[in-house]
Amino acid sequence: MNRALAALALTVLSIAFAGCASDPRQGYSTGTAFDRNIGSVEIRLFDNLSFAYGMEIRLADAVVKEIQQQTPWQVRTGQNAQTTLSGAITDVRLRARSVARDTGLVQEQAVEITLDFQWRDNRTGSILASRRGFRVTETFVPSLGAGERIEVGENVAVQEAAREVVAALRSGW
Repeated sequence: MNRALAALALTVLSIAFAGCASDPRQGYSTGTAFDRNIGSVEIRLFDNLSFAYGMEIRLADAVVKEIQQQTPWQVRTGQNAQTTLSGAITDVRLRARSVARDTGLVQEQAVEITLDFQWRDNRTGSILASRRGFRVTETFVPSLGAGERIEVGENVAVQEAAREVVAALRSGW
């Protein structure tokens, strides 16, 4: 019985992977969606055009960690890097998401980060990816019950922005 079950499992897996392509642009893939011809990326500190102090440092740190965890690339500096990611945080805003009916106080609030970024191939000078007005919004709860500080909302928004920026660096689908 165990052999029959193992054979069935092997058959199902082989059928499932038979439909997978090695190139993500050609269908389902078990391989990485990040360009294997790129070995390294330099992360420049984003310009901060907003009034959110230190947001550019937190974003650069989060992008570095996300690249190290999710891509096959190494993070390098200067002339050692094959590509360079740079950009600007253009705006950081707080938006009320919900208000208590009885007090009128904000219960849920959102941190909205707007940024522009550009990913350049240092070998050819070509632009690999570019976004303008890229917006990420994340919610936190400053009300008395949860009492989350604004830094909680900012940190969650920075982490999500880093995930979205790195996701935008995937190979063309």
